[in-house]
Amino acid sequence: MRENENFATTISPGSLVLDAGAGDQPYRHCFSHCTYEAADFEKVDKPYAKSTYVCDLSSIPVADARFDAIVFNQVMEHLSDPLTVLKELRRVLKPGGRMICTAPLFYEEHEVPYDFYRYTQFGWRHLLAKAGFEIEKIGWMEGYLGTVAYQLQTAARYLPIRPRDIAPGGLGYVALPAVALTKFASHLCARLFYRLDEKHRYTAKGFPKNYVLTVR
Repeated sequence: MRENENFATTISPGSLVLDAGAGDQPYRHCFSHCTYEAADFEKVDKPYAKSTYVCDLSSIPVADARFDAIVFNQVMEHLSDPLTVLKELRRVLKPGGRMICTAPLFYEEHEVPYDFYRYTQFGWRHLLAKAGFEIEKIGWMEGYLGTVAYQLQTAARYLPIRPRDIAPGGLGYVALPAVALTKFASHLCARLFYRLDEKHRYTAKGFPKNYVLTVR
């Protein structure tokens, strides 16, 4: 959220902003000083806020160079043809207009069956250059402690607790205490690591859960 709040402060009052792949529009309030429009295909079984345009993002029904800014958060992984969509966003963005983009590098499959890719910084650079964008800034949306916190959170959620799911026969019962302890400890450590990541993003080593970019 903080990345979008910071981006919103750089957009002039009265600007026309497109939230592309807006879903339930969690970032709309950040752009209360702008004219906000939203586009989404609304095909996933999840809650949606009312979109201005119900469409595929590869074909947004507006004129060229309509928008001053675009919000494009956590959408790229759900696109079977991301380059085509990036070119379409380039079409509807005014010359000199800016866009914030985020997408996961490390995240479980979600919103199936519309989950296709994960993105390295080099994948972002390659696709954005081909689509005609210039990168202003690229960075980690979370520090490595945030990434580890997510890994621990998934361990706490998905580690099995039935002996037969851990290992066949008596081995499952032998391993159960260690697995159960790991599951509980992972839950506690995840909460701690998330709090630490909020205080300071450690980026010297490791890898982010998501990349965040601003482009022109």
